[in-house]
Amino acid sequence: MKQQLEQLLASALASLGGGLAEAAGVGAATVERSRDARHGDFATNIALRLAKAARSNPRELAQRIIAALPPSPTLLRTEIAGAGFINFFLSPAAYAEELAAIHERAERYGHSTLGRGERVLLEFVSANPTGPLHVGHGRQAAYGATLANILAASGFEVAREYYINDAGRQVDILAVSTWVRYLEACGESLPFPENGYRGDYVREIAAQVRSDEGDALRRAAPTVLAGLPPDAPEGDKEEYIDALIGRARELIGAEGFERVLALSLERMLADIRADLQQFGVRFDRWYSERELERSGAIERALERLERDGRLYREQGATWFRATAFGDEKDRVVVRENGQKTYFASDIAYHLEKRERGFERLIDVLGADHHGYVARVRAGLTAMGEPGESLEVNLIQFVSLFRAGEKIPMGKREAQFVTLRQLREEVGNDACRLFYLMRSHDQPLDFDLELAKSRTNENPVYYIQYAHARVASVLKQMAARNLQFDRAEGLANTALLTSAHEQAALACVTRFPEALEQSALNRTPHALVHYLRELANALHTYYNAEPFLVEDSKVRNARLALVLGVQQVLRNGLGLLGVSAPESM
Repeated sequence: MKQQLEQLLASALASLGGGLAEAAGVGAATVERSRDARHGDFATNIALRLAKAARSNPRELAQRIIAALPPSPTLLRTEIAGAGFINFFLSPAAYAEELAAIHERAERYGHSTLGRGERVLLEFVSANPTGPLHVGHGRQAAYGATLANILAASGFEVAREYYINDAGRQVDILAVSTWVRYLEACGESLPFPENGYRGDYVREIAAQVRSDEGDALRRAAPTVLAGLPPDAPEGDKEEYIDALIGRARELIGAEGFERVLALSLERMLADIRADLQQFGVRFDRWYSERELERSGAIERALERLERDGRLYREQGATWFRATAFGDEKDRVVVRENGQKTYFASDIAYHLEKRERGFERLIDVLGADHHGYVARVRAGLTAMGEPGESLEVNLIQFVSLFRAGEKIPMGKREAQFVTLRQLREEVGNDACRLFYLMRSHDQPLDFDLELAKSRTNENPVYYIQYAHARVASVLKQMAARNLQFDRAEGLANTALLTSAHEQAALACVTRFPEALEQSALNRTPHALVHYLRELANALHTYYNAEPFLVEDSKVRNARLALVLGVQQVLRNGLGLLGVSAPESM
């Protein structure tokens, strides 16, 4: 309905001439739902916005626009309000037509061509494979997977990608943590590094190393520890862990260290893949940082920057002139020791994304990556790519609460709740929807008791129960040997005149708009809020009026409406990755 009104407006502006359509801009002849039904179903401020270009009083221009609107069965009447707003009152036929569209399009209802096939690469989660996914990663997974579904339903061509950070210091720390646990399993006694990974998963990987390698990688504890700098708290834990990594490579050789590293990564990635798959989150590609380096992409990116004079040397390191492209400071791309930085990998990876033909790059990252956007955009711009092609959505932190008490978490110290543990406690559906209840740029308090409750206060239960309630009506109908006549129902929607019916009709037909706004604003939580409103409309209607009345025309009209509501609930829940049960 919204699109039909916008098309009518566009036609009116074009017929008025005088450059009004051009002044409005592409897609700018927009209408919005009215907040108050007394002011119509939709409204637009187009006359106010174009008054200056038309050299006209806004109310006078509004009158000219109304007069130029093509005839349409959608419109019952229009009126001018205030300084020049145009209010649209829709005819009952408009709602009847939209309800018929829900039944006709079924699971495709709400889908659009909004994205016009724009190729989008959506990278999300991309957690370092140094431990199990925790509840924070779960929020990123739920957001990214749902946003991908929403964009795909809105006409974008979406590819889902996980970037595996399998090169660099963090995975070296995982490997040396595993080796120390392996030495303990061999009977050696040595302190565990303060900066190592302490989770039980490291012991499990070490046990596999012990099974595979026997004593081949065993070295005496005194030999391992000889000459190492002091660890924290007496010394520097960063210096100590780096020295221990160097000692490990020295004692078991580069090949031995690589075997420990490879097994550690293999086990962690298998765990992450399984966790996400069970959570209903899929990726089209798992992209390895090691693969990026082996392909020569990093070297090519640096050569491109060098060729264009974007790099300089200082104190033995190679720097990128990031400040020339909007960043707050220049960035090191190659350290004094010749090692390339994470930043060098990041800009090479994003250049490679563009080279694969993706027009828009959307990264979903944790809130601690707030400085990431400017620097990577600077890199893209310096390499001749549009910086605005990169869009970064930062996901704020999650806090778990049980019985009103916050659960402490810290990954390195192994004081964290894994995504798997959370899913096992509250279920996938509650996980997915609770993660999406608030805007991604706001911290989320996750109430475990509420997520498990079967009450109307639990939004998962409330929305799913609305879907199940309609299914129960169908079971009652079958028990009474009644049949739903869709054609008769859709032909008699004019009989749906009660306030509850009108509210349900207005809400259910708003789904395409809710989906469009969620796509444009990258806000899956807005879809959750819409589904709660729709569920409320259904529950209110269900409690107020019987559906299976004697009059077949009224009965089938009401069934057409509630089955339409059920279809939209199912469509919306599907996009969120939440099930739509038939009974509860």
